Amino acid sequence: MKIDSVLDEIQDINLTYLLLAQRLLKEDYATAMFRLKIDEAMAEVLISLSAKQLSQMARTNQLLFRLHFDDADQVTKLTNNKREQGLGQTHAALLMASCAN
Repeated sequence: MKIDSVLDEIQDINLTYLLLAQRLLKEDYATAMFRLKIDEAMAEVLISLSAKQLSQMARTNQLLFRLHFDDADQVTKLTNNKREQGLGQTHAALLMASCAN
């Protein structure tokens, strides 16, 4: 029963991610591509999918997204940030941008 629960949660996360990605692309296409770390071809596909297609994609036992951090040191820098609160988001954005594929 625990495995079914985990699979349900993965599918929920997948659908939420896909819906968010599509919304971001519709609101600010260029910024969304940067934040999602996708190219224009992928952006076009995601924005064109229907709700039914998004739901079908979400129903898998694998996460459809991955962390963009390949280096544990980057995560440590981000989570142990001693900077002033106002600079925290800028620091996080710079670290995330440095993880570009």
